[in-house]
Amino acid sequence: MQLPALQDFMPLSPDWTDIGSRVALTLVAGICIGVNRERGGHSAGLRTTVLVGLAACISMIQANILLSTSQIAGGSMDVLRLPLGILTGVGFIGGGAILRRGDVTTGVTTAATLWLMTAIGLCFGGGQTAVGSIAALVAFVTLSPLKIIGTWLEVEQKASIGIRSGSGTDIPDISKSLPLGCEAQFIALRALDQGEHECVFELRWKTEHHKLGAVDLVEGVRAKHHVTSFEHRTTLT
Repeated sequence: MQLPALQDFMPLSPDWTDIGSRVALTLVAGICIGVNRERGGHSAGLRTTVLVGLAACISMIQANILLSTSQIAGGSMDVLRLPLGILTGVGFIGGGAILRRGDVTTGVTTAATLWLMTAIGLCFGGGQTAVGSIAALVAFVTLSPLKIIGTWLEVEQKASIGIRSGSGTDIPDISKSLPLGCEAQFIALRALDQGEHECVFELRWKTEHHKLGAVDLVEGVRAKHHVTSFEHRTTLT
């Protein structure tokens, strides 16, 4: 089977109409994907997503123009170097969006979205409108409907809770105050004022994303113990 020629996907001499359509398609894809991230309050929202896609698109258009210029001059150019360099550069930008606090990591989906938006921009900039459109549609479905499906799945939740104890070093037993299926593990003992101590426990339980149950859990423990701190360490992406 003979593969299509390169110029069938990337016209060697794109006109202004072709360039405008590529930029417009990238803008539409960036807005559709960026709105989802903006509504979720993520660090890379609408403007960041659009700008990343446009930067990739314009860079690929520039490579397209330079390729035609190089061929007219009788030279040669490795077109793959530019998109690979752009993807590598955006990888560093996406790495800056990833934050880690303890055993909780956030921003991974945001970084992956920027990387994918770069690839979509490269597709549109290179004239592969069909590939870019399909990738944008799949990305939108992944970030919107699939996220709703993810809220139905049972996942493990994590939290830490501090319990005030007396001047002694006895570790209180909070297992009877926890709902069924929730496990507590003692992880730290901290000194407080007047010789008292704070016992810190790590809590783990499984539930759906839209039924975190953190408030009910804390209220159940507060009924029998003096809760000094509580931190729910499982975040939604």
